[in-house]
Amino acid sequence: MVKKIQKSSTAAKAGTPFNSPLSGAIKDSAQQIWLAGLGAFSKAQAEGGKAFESLVKEGLSIQRKTQAVAEERISEASNRMSSMATDISAKAAGQWDKLENLFEDRVAKALNKLGVPSARDIETLMERIDTLNQHVQRLSPKTPAAPKAAAKPTARKAAPAKVAKPAARKTPSRAKAA
Repeated sequence: MVKKIQKSSTAAKAGTPFNSPLSGAIKDSAQQIWLAGLGAFSKAQAEGGKAFESLVKEGLSIQRKTQAVAEERISEASNRMSSMATDISAKAAGQWDKLENLFEDRVAKALNKLGVPSARDIETLMERIDTLNQHVQRLSPKTPAAPKAAAKPTARKAAPAKVAKPAARKTPSRAKAA
């Protein structure tokens, strides 16, 4: 700085209008402001890296929190959807059961109208045939024909199963229609 003052004093001797002591003070002040700005810039660069790193850390923590909240919301939504799907499937199964029962009832009524015996009707007939066979065996004298009568109930049980087929019943009704 000493050299600058000497130069300014030599310039003042030269008679230039800017060589006054006020202009030198202004130049010195401007120089100090410039140096202060450079120092602030240097300090901001040094601390700016630290500030940047702290902002990155905060950003990471916020990102993790938002991801956790988003995952929580997604799991809640998926749980709701799965429970709704379960409810809907249960209702649908109930409706299918009702439809199946209704269909079975209507088919049974139609077969009954056509004269096709039901499984219960065949079972009751089989029971009646068995009881009648037992009564006949008790009433009939014991003769060599008795073993044949014992063989007949098994044959009779097989015979009603053949009668239960709808094809056997449809043939006479076709003959009536013709």
